[in-house]
Formats: sequence, C-alpha cells, structure tokens
Amino acid sequence: MPIPSDSLPLPPDPHSYAGTGPARVRHLSLALVVDFATRTLAGAATWHLAQPGAAETLVLDARDLAIDAVALGPAAAGPALAFDLGPADDVLGQALRIALPPGAAAVTVRYRTAPGAAALQWLAPGQTAGTEPFLFTQSQAILARTWLPCQDSPGIRFTYDATVQVPPHLLALMSAENPQRLEPSGTYRFRMAQPIPAYLMALAVGDLAFAPLSPRTGIYAEPATLPMATYEFADLEKMVAAAEQLYGPYRWERYDLLVLPPSFPFGGMENPRLTFVTPTILAGDRSLTSLVAHELAHSWSGNLVTNATWNDFWLNEGFTVYFERRIMEQLYGRPYADMLQVLGRAALAHTIAEIGTASPDTHLRLHLAGRDPDDGLTEIAYEKGCALLLALEARVGRPRLDAFIKEYFARFSFRAMDTDAFLSYLRAELLAATPGLEAELQLAGWVDGPGLPASAVPVASARFAAVDGALARFAAGAAPGGLAPATAGWSSHEWVHFLNALPPALGAAGLAALDEAFRFTASGNAEILAAWFPHALRAGYGAADAALEKFLHRVGRRKFILPLYRALLATPGGPARARRIYAAARPNYHAVATSTLDPLLAGAA
Repeated sequence: MPIPSDSLPLPPDPHSYAGTGPARVRHLSLALVVDFATRTLAGAATWHLAQPGAAETLVLDARDLAIDAVALGPAAAGPALAFDLGPADDVLGQALRIALPPGAAAVTVRYRTAPGAAALQWLAPGQTAGTEPFLFTQSQAILARTWLPCQDSPGIRFTYDATVQVPPHLLALMSAENPQRLEPSGTYRFRMAQPIPAYLMALAVGDLAFAPLSPRTGIYAEPATLPMATYEFADLEKMVAAAEQLYGPYRWERYDLLVLPPSFPFGGMENPRLTFVTPTILAGDRSLTSLVAHELAHSWSGNLVTNATWNDFWLNEGFTVYFERRIMEQLYGRPYADMLQVLGRAALAHTIAEIGTASPDTHLRLHLAGRDPDDGLTEIAYEKGCALLLALEARVGRPRLDAFIKEYFARFSFRAMDTDAFLSYLRAELLAATPGLEAELQLAGWVDGPGLPASAVPVASARFAAVDGALARFAAGAAPGGLAPATAGWSSHEWVHFLNALPPALGAAGLAALDEAFRFTASGNAEILAAWFPHALRAGYGAADAALEKFLHRVGRRKFILPLYRALLATPGGPARARRIYAAARPNYHAVATSTLDPLLAGAA
C-alpha cells in the first residue's frame, strides 16, 4: 500500500512555532557526533522542503540549542542563510526562523545540544547494568526540539536518514533500520522510509547486544539483561501476528524492543521499529507484557494515525489501550484481558478524583495552550478513551467496531487526525447507521464533558472475584499463610489488585504477617513493590524502608516514583526524608520525571 501525503488540513498547534503554512519539511538528513565527555550531540540537520519556493521563511522549533550556522542546500558549504532565534519560552523553547531565497529546496542547520538537554539522558556506567555509559532520548511530547531543530508538531511528518558517530565500543540505534552488531568504526547509518512526526525520533547508544526472536522481531539490551529479556518477550512475534489479525498489516517492516536502564521515565515508548521499554516489566513470569502489547498497538494507533496536536492525545492512547487489551485477550483469553480492564478503570476513577470530577482536564478533548502538553498525559486519554470504545462496542457489536477501526487505520495511515475530523468520520461511518445512537452514547459528554459518562460500560473480572474472596477471608481473620493455596499461580495483576484492596487501617503488625507469608518487600516485581510500599509508609512498617529507598534510587519510571514520593511526603517526618532521598536519586531520573518532581519536592514542608 503506498504511503500517502497528509491531505487533511492541520489545526493550529499551540505547542509548535512551525505553524500550518506552506514551509513544511518532508525529509531530514542528520549527521551527529555523540560526545559522552561533554554530554552533547553536535552536527548538522539538513531539511528538505515539501514545497520548494512556497514560502520566504522556514520556521523550526528549538530549545536550548546552540545554532552555529545555517546554509542553503544539503551541503554545509552552501551559501549562508540569515536566521533568527526568537525569545525563549520555558515550555516551547524558541522559534528558529530561516530566510529562504527563491526556489530553496533544502537548508542545513549546524548545531550543538546543551549538556542538560531535556530529551537526553546521559548515564554513567554505575547507572547501567554493565560497565559502559549509556545515552537514550525521550522526545515525546515536545522534547525533540532539545536535540534537533525541527518542526516539533505531531501533525507534521517526515522521512529521514542519519549518520551517527559514537565511541567504537558502543552500539547506536535509532527509530529506523538498525544494525544488529557492533561497527568497529563507531559510525552507524540509518534510514526511516516511512514518514514520522518529530516526537517519534529516537536515539540510543550503549553497550548493547541483539537477540532475534523471529525473522522480524528481536531484543536489544545490555548483555547482562539480554537473557532475561529474551525469555520475558518470547511471545513477541505472536503479539505482532495477533495485532495484524485484528486491524491489518504491520507497516513498519521490523518490530524490535530495546530494554533501557531503569531510569527510563515511562513504561515504554513506541518509537517506530524500535520500541523502548523499561526493565521494570522484566518480572520473570511474562506477566507484565501487556505493556509491550500497548507499545505494539501504537504501530497502528499513534504511529500510523497520529493525533494532530496534543489536545487530541486521546486519539492515540484511547485506541491503543483498547487495542492492547484485544491483543492480550486473543493471546491469553478474555479473563486475562478483563483484569486489565478492571485495573484500568480503577486507575481512571483515581485520576478523576485526583483532578476533580468537574475539571475540564477530565474531558477527552484537552485545551493545553499555554501549558506543557505533559499535563495531558494522564489516565483520562488512556482509560476514558478506551472506555468510549468499550461503550461503542457494547452498542454496535465487535464485528462492526472492528471493521470500523480497521478501515480507519487503513484510510488515514501516515496522516494526522484531530478530534473534530475523527468525530465527523465516526458519525458518517458508524453512528449514522443507527438513529439515536449518538444520543444514547452521550458522545458530547465523552469528548467535551467531565468525568465518566453514565453510558460507560461496567467492567468486571472473574479472576479478581477470586482475589476478593481471599481478601474477605483475610478481613475475617484468616492468617496470611492460610491464603497461600488460593494465591498459587496468581499473576502480577492479581497481586496488585490484592494489595490495592487491603484495608487502609491495616497496621504494621498486619503488614509484617503478610510480608512473612508472601515476601512483598523482597519482591523483584516493580508493580507489586509500587503497590506495597504505600501501605508500608502509611502504617510505619519500617522493615520496608531500605527496600523503598533502593527502589527510588534505582527506578526512574514516573508512574511508580511520583505516587511513592507523594506517599512519603504524607508521613511523619516524610518531607525531610523525601528531600534527602530525592537529592541522591535525582541524577538517575530523566527530565520528564524531574520536571514533575522538582516542584513537588521543593514545596515539601
């Protein structure tokens, strides 16, 4: 199937200076040198324009970049072009405006990144699983501009090629065609033939090895991590096949995973061809691989059909959560997927309560102008978006909804989609066939209304019902050890449900009995630890203190550490302890995490 140009008009993007005018980029040729000593990238970005001669000015986004020169054409030796860096904004950075002579088809920007560039995480050897330094990027939502002058809007796509020079003993990888073995010269060349938005630009450099899982899937990881990772993700090819069976062919050729060091701030990042994943999902029992199914689903929802602006983020994540759970159901059965739905709905309820039931931030369509788009990366986009699709499924049936979604991905592949355009398509292709369905669904309440509409479908889990039975026996006085037969074979999800439902008044003695029976404090499962530590903090269960501090020093995943710091702050003496731990742990956290934690800990009294 050919890759179309984006024919849909783009709405204004409040988070990009690039605008929606004719000076649009179409291809990037990137040349970079990675310098671990100075913690900088330096090189040249050549941008080829979609419509040469269509405008007098090319506008790019930049933040904390040193622009050394701008030249006409793909060669740095071309005539110099006048450029201007506008005033700096804390969130948006600066507009890089380049004067274009008549007929200009390409410009080359020579630049250097700052040592503290927000997208770049530079890790010393002691912060990795081995003995070598490590670099990885995290470009979503608008951090690509901190390591690349670009049109940093999710609605603007481009193809790219790159040459990256790294220390000879390290491997470089990108969201592109990748090497599978070390290049002794340290020079790596990359190509991405499918057009992507800037937030999907990715680079990683480290002591990495590769293990194939199938002809089109494989794992990159540090050598010490690779054996566990290959075991954990053994079903990767099955996931890709299941996704294709649901919603059409995989359009990106290869699907590989890169297991990053623990400081990675997210569970995963859906960089095309090379999903970045956190090692916190290496549970040893393959029970946390729904996260991989989620990132794989982004290969359709998000990477193929992309939210036009971050106000439309739910179009990426709501579809992806729904798709993820359909993959897991196909592989592991409906009872397994039901657990994920229940956990997701509980997370949504918690988020709505935390944000405020009447807050506009609980709408699917967000209004993030003037704010960091990371403010919109909440469970609303993920779980309320999924809940809308579940409500549609209940009313039109799976076969009709699946046909709609499959055609949606096919029709709008490699294009941007905003909320209004999607609603028009939904009405024309699905709702119009059933008079009164839109009113019954309360569609406006989902998109532009607060909270969870009454038309939401309840979710339930038979496997969690069994967990609830064990909880009831515990509440009635059963010794924790007596629950062991009932808990045999529980997945991580069942244990998390158990821990989340423990009585809030349970004291240190009760937690000690549970810990003796089930060894929660000594668990190597990050999801279980993240659910256990808040109970320990609330009850003053000191036996977990050392494990908590070790966890906060080692793990940088924002989903875990933010609630734990908040729980710590709520304890007697907690603010001082939280600040002490944070001061030591902060160098291991990515800017995505510290941008949230810095104000939280600075305000701790």
